Amino acid sequence: MLSFLFLCAVGFLLYYLLTRTKREDEASLDTVLVTEIDESFLAKEVLFYSSLNSDQKLHFRKEVAHFLSKVLITGVDTVVTEEDRILIASSAVIPIFHFQQWEDYPLSEVMLYSGAINLDFETNSHDSNILGMVGTGMMEGKMALSRHALREGFQNKTDKHNTAIHEFIHLIDKADGVIDGVPKILMDNSYALPWLKLIRHKIEEIKKGRSDIDAYGATNLSEFLSVSGEYFFERPDLLKQKHPELYQLLNLMFTGKISS
Repeated sequence: MLSFLFLCAVGFLLYYLLTRTKREDEASLDTVLVTEIDESFLAKEVLFYSSLNSDQKLHFRKEVAHFLSKVLITGVDTVVTEEDRILIASSAVIPIFHFQQWEDYPLSEVMLYSGAINLDFETNSHDSNILGMVGTGMMEGKMALSRHALREGFQNKTDKHNTAIHEFIHLIDKADGVIDGVPKILMDNSYALPWLKLIRHKIEEIKKGRSDIDAYGATNLSEFLSVSGEYFFERPDLLKQKHPELYQLLNLMFTGKISS
């Protein structure tokens, strides 16, 4: 009997310690972004966040905290501010906010540059015209972002562009092993063919000058996904008005819902 009671006591103690550690870990994440300054900054600068209800805002802040606890943000030729960190994390959270099965981006570091870079990650070069890029090869697991483009993406709320969101959509597209414009992790197989058919039609419209979707979206299927994804998150009402079928598929992809 004494041995049984002893084992029960030990089991209870282990359970308490493990659950307490988990609760403390969760609490530490919950309190990363609870200051009035952080919350007011999100409400003022991140339109997506400001449109959420109180429970959703709490969930958003938890996801931002989770991202910041996992991904290193490094200033290459600029100093990273707390505002930069929040904007980068928000850019990561927005595309997967409604996707409950998402775990973590295949990303270890975001490198922040003051301005544009070239393919060799160099600034102030004649060919430095890249505002964001997902690394490959030796740079696998890294992302480069222009600080100017990062901030402009959130300050200008009418231009349908957000470089950071664009790059995170590329990472979502890459989650199934290939960046091809068909993010299988977000899309049921039955929608793959209609999506591809629509993409090709929309790319032709862009090439013929009959579309308000950014011309860069006609580069390839993957760039169309990211460009139209920017449009979806930046100007959803306008996208729904001008491109209803595209809006419906993107809405299904990023929220899991069919819009009425």
